[in-house]
Amino acid sequence: MSKMLRFTEVVARPGGKPATDGRRGDEVGAPGVLTLGFEDRRRSRMRIRIDDGREAALLLPRGTVLRDGDRLRDPERDETVTVHAADQTLSLVRAADPVALARAAYHLGNRHVPVQVGAGWLAYEHDHVLDDMVAELGLVVETRVAPFEPEAGGYRHGENGEGHRHEHGHEHGHGHDH
Repeated sequence: MSKMLRFTEVVARPGGKPATDGRRGDEVGAPGVLTLGFEDRRRSRMRIRIDDGREAALLLPRGTVLRDGDRLRDPERDETVTVHAADQTLSLVRAADPVALARAAYHLGNRHVPVQVGAGWLAYEHDHVLDDMVAELGLVVETRVAPFEPEAGGYRHGENGEGHRHEHGHEHGHGHDH
C-alpha cells in the first residue's frame, strides 16, 4: 500500500495570479484537483479527498488560506494538485449607492464576516440573520450558488510568514495604530 499524499507546500499559481477566469485546475496543467469550500480552504491541517477519490493530508503552515487556483505540492512524491473553490450558497447584495454598500460592508466586517467585494456588490456565506441585518439597512439580499473568494484581510496572516503588510511601504511583526 502506498503512503498517503502529504501536501505541505503552496506553490505559485500559474502566472502568479488566482484562477479567476473559471478554469478548473486540471486545465492549467496540474494532474489533480482538490475542490474545497471556503471554510475548508481556511483550515491548514486536515484529511482531504482529492477529486479523483484519493485521500491525502493537508499540512500547511497555520493561518494559510487557500485560494482558487493555488497549487499544493507533496515534496516527497513531487505531486501537485490545484485548488478549486467549490460552489456554495452565498448571500449577494447589490447596490447602486456606494454609501449603502459601504454601510453593509462595515456592519458585516464589524461582525468579522468574510466578505467578497465586487463593483456594486458584496457576497458572504448565506446566513438568514445577516440577511435580515442587511435588509434592515434598506438593501435587497438575494441568494446564489457560486465559488466564494472573500477579501484576504488587512494583515494576510500566514501568506508570507513575515508579520503584516501596510500600503504605506513598511513591514513589521507588531501592531500599532494608523
